[in-house]
Amino acid sequence: MNGTEVLRIVDAIHRDKSIDKEVVFDGIEQSIVSAARKFFGEEAEVEVHIDRDSGEPSVAIDGDSLDANEIGELLGRIAAQTAKQVMIQKIREAERDSLHDEYSALKSQIVTGTVTRMDGGTGTVNLGKVEGILPRGEQIPGEAHRVGERVRAVVMEVRKAGSRVRIILSRTHPDLVRRLFELEIPEVAEHVIEVRSIAREAGYRSKVAVSCYDNKVDAVGACVGVRGSRIKTIVDELAGERIDIVRWNDSLQVLVPNALQPAEVEDVILCPMLGKVIVLVREDQLSLAIGKKGQNVRLASKLVGWDINMMTQERLDEQIDLSVETFSNVPHMTDELAEDLIAQGFFTLEDLSIIEPDQLSELGGLNAEQIEEMVAFADEESDRIYEVEQREREAQRLRRKMGLDEPSQPAAEEESKETTADDAESESSEPSAEGEESAEPAEETAESSESVAEEAAETEEAGAEQADAEEPAAVAEEPAEEETAAEPAAEEATVAEEATTDSGAEDEEPKPVEEPAASEAAEGNGAVANEEESAEKTTAPAAEE
Repeated sequence: MNGTEVLRIVDAIHRDKSIDKEVVFDGIEQSIVSAARKFFGEEAEVEVHIDRDSGEPSVAIDGDSLDANEIGELLGRIAAQTAKQVMIQKIREAERDSLHDEYSALKSQIVTGTVTRMDGGTGTVNLGKVEGILPRGEQIPGEAHRVGERVRAVVMEVRKAGSRVRIILSRTHPDLVRRLFELEIPEVAEHVIEVRSIAREAGYRSKVAVSCYDNKVDAVGACVGVRGSRIKTIVDELAGERIDIVRWNDSLQVLVPNALQPAEVEDVILCPMLGKVIVLVREDQLSLAIGKKGQNVRLASKLVGWDINMMTQERLDEQIDLSVETFSNVPHMTDELAEDLIAQGFFTLEDLSIIEPDQLSELGGLNAEQIEEMVAFADEESDRIYEVEQREREAQRLRRKMGLDEPSQPAAEEESKETTADDAESESSEPSAEGEESAEPAEETAESSESVAEEAAETEEAGAEQADAEEPAAVAEEPAEEETAAEPAAEEATVAEEATTDSGAEDEEPKPVEEPAASEAAEGNGAVANEEESAEKTTAPAAEE
């Protein structure tokens, strides 16, 4: 076994695989030990040492030394093959550990690779020595990668998987925005401008808070660049994602209004015990401050690290009055303690149930038993209120699912009937363009069934008297149902004649009614039509009133 050849092989593996030489020497020693035990037996005591400077090996079997030149001949071909397999395995493990250490140091750093395969939305990216995985959930929404495309991503996770290293990449992590700022903006890379906080919803919007140690440098302007040249490059890399750059300030009274831009803030109230901020805005600025689907206030809350409650001054006053009334029912609650709790942002019993006993004791000077009783009462009441609200929401959901506005079907039908009657009366009370005569049919549709029956009875009696005077026999045999059916036709003829007269048309004679049954009924029952006309004129003023 040539020592010079051993040194040459160790050096080549060290340079090609980036494996430490000591690891390679240990692998060779263990491979020789494994081969010797396979030849001499597992009970044999084998000691192998390779000189790190000369590369010459020394082998001892049960205390007896072997000549280095006789090792290969003594072990044979099978033992040499075993040594080769052990050495290959050791080298692979060492290479895996080296890659794991290398990319573990690159966590949260940006890497560039080429997409080699897309499988079910998950991309495989070639990073050079190893391949990375870009899952579908870590890709920007709406983004589609193609094979051969170069992508930038940050290393999110590195773990060992057998003999390989599994690297998970991400394009949705906020650190991607930070690294792109460092690449595209020299002031950020030189730490003249510092990125203090980032809040991101990948593919939609990001907020970046920056500060500068040099007062002569405008932090926001330097990040935007001339005509937006610098920020435009970052936006293009993020598939058109909108980026808001705000100025950082250590005071929340200044930082919160900056984070909520472009909305205008009237006042900021801090609640340190609950870790939240109450922001007061005008009514016309409320929707702008909240943003689409709450996006603006959600990102601002992530940026400053505090919960943000948006409300108007009127809503705050109502909430304070409601909180005072609610806290008055809590045992051992004094007016001063209630005011102090409200001043700290405790508005509901749920807020009171999570308060620390030390804080409550400091505010109200209560003992442990009183505090425990107050917290237990607040906890029970908050759970009860939550259950009531849940039942109400569930009932509303079921009513919407069934298409009902009210819980019971009969009540809904009665309400719809009343609404229809009211609508009909309101329509009949409004004057139309054709005059009072054209409004009369609307009045008739609004009458109840009882009044219609009374008019039908009176009409039948009047028609019977007139018919007795002209044709007693024929009219006596005529059923009441035919007279009732003829009434609408007579009414239509009367309304048509009156509308023609009021319109002032050039034709002297009105147009004849197309239905012969209606004209015959109008001629035969003249008294009935006149009597109905007088009744309608009498009813019209009352309906208008």
